[in-house]
Amino acid sequence: MADDRAGLGRYGEKLARRYLEKLGYRVLVRNYRCPAGEIDLIALDERDVVFVEVKTRRSEQAQDVERAVDHPKRRQLTRTAQYYLAACPAAKKHPCRFDIVGIVCSGDGDPLIRHIRNAFAPVHR
Repeated sequence: MADDRAGLGRYGEKLARRYLEKLGYRVLVRNYRCPAGEIDLIALDERDVVFVEVKTRRSEQAQDVERAVDHPKRRQLTRTAQYYLAACPAAKKHPCRFDIVGIVCSGDGDPLIRHIRNAFAPVHR
């Protein structure tokens, strides 16, 4: 089951990357890891550096993606983004935001993709 979930997650991240690239985003990093945690995708959208959390679900597991990225997860994503910005000084010159891409994979056709731009503000507490 864990392998199935990991595979579903990788599949969702691949779909999200393709979706964002079609919108004109330039993906800079996939699965950025540091001591604070992981960010699924880091991309440029025009001048914005975008930290993207991808949530992939099966239809029977589908839930509101904003609720899936709760306060502790938002805090972890904020800290991880701070590590990235400290490691990449050129990125500090750009405005930053957090997006969420929710993907629901059902056996009934194409996956449904829900993209929430500027989904939340950085969380520092």
